[in-house]
Amino acid sequence: MMMIEQNKILHRENKKPIVYDVYYNENQKPKPVVIFCHGYKGFKDWGAWHLVAEAFAKAGFFFIKFNFSHNGGTVDEPIDFPDLEAFAENNYTKELDDLETVIEFFATTKHYMLEADVKNISLIGHSRGGGIALIKAQENDKVKKVITWAGVSDYKVRFKEGTADFKEWEESGVKHVQNGRTKQQMPHHFQFYIDFKENESRLTIQRAVEQIEIPHLIIHGSDDPTVSVEEAKAMHQWNPKSALKIIEGTNHVFEAKHPWNDDKMPNSLKQVVKATIDFIK
Repeated sequence: MMMIEQNKILHRENKKPIVYDVYYNENQKPKPVVIFCHGYKGFKDWGAWHLVAEAFAKAGFFFIKFNFSHNGGTVDEPIDFPDLEAFAENNYTKELDDLETVIEFFATTKHYMLEADVKNISLIGHSRGGGIALIKAQENDKVKKVITWAGVSDYKVRFKEGTADFKEWEESGVKHVQNGRTKQQMPHHFQFYIDFKENESRLTIQRAVEQIEIPHLIIHGSDDPTVSVEEAKAMHQWNPKSALKIIEGTNHVFEAKHPWNDDKMPNSLKQVVKATIDFIK
């Protein structure tokens, strides 16, 4: 019987809580754990991610998806971005800290002891979450495999240092990016860049990829307009032991969208899920 537990709350002292979902077949047999990290302007309930979670549970995994604590969602409203002040205060080290918290919680909680094999944890990261998953996979030896879906290869280049836009951001302390779907003006405080510079070595994805010693799968759409497929090829070069799978003719979200009202995944996303399940198994 498939168990779906949604909007569970992981409370933390002096930090924002993390909202998470778990999907698994309840059979009192420990199953490999898969933790999914969403991307920029993303959230755990985006699009067809629930169908992805169900597919992993059906395939015999203990699947976890969660919202990064400063992604703009709240405990009461985990979908979309009711808390833009939190969004403005997000940065990469906070996301790494969130992921560490999730890993350690599931590795130590007795609640799922009979269902989750916490000695066998894989990370999946989509888009910006791909970089977070890769850095954490290199840092935490509890992670046994890592998979990126349309993952980014470089955080630094995205700041566009030295441009007029960057100088304006530095002077004003805040810049706004429009969300194409919700039309919200989503703020980034300049602390985002400062935090990156203070932790630049840690946050250099190339360093993490070169140092990863666990199995690493890179999946990317050939027609991704958001993160170029060249970034996937670069990561594959940095870690020649990695596996690279390019899905022809598909975009950044593998033909999914939000909201996703179909009860089946789009074909491209199905290919991504199948390749990932085969890789982990």
